[in-house]
Amino acid sequence: MTTPPAETPLYNHPLPEIEKWLSNLGCQQDRTELHCWRVERPLWQAEIILDIDQLTVRYIKAGADGSDIVRAFKYSLSRRDVEQAVFSGP
Repeated sequence: MTTPPAETPLYNHPLPEIEKWLSNLGCQQDRTELHCWRVERPLWQAEIILDIDQLTVRYIKAGADGSDIVRAFKYSLSRRDVEQAVFSGP
């Protein structure tokens, strides 16, 4: 299986390729909830959820008041756009 170009919308990526992409970016898949992934960076940590129609990101305790920040990205966005938005942090 070949990974589609980065400009390709996520809905045109097979699930194994999305999982491989997340893994290559340093994300860890939850062993019991396979649609949930976790990622840690020096300044932030997040949970990524592969929902039915969108990818949802919850930046843990990233708000000014210590609350979580939640963002959602439709699968119609390209893999490159989602990667830039999610991994630039909260």
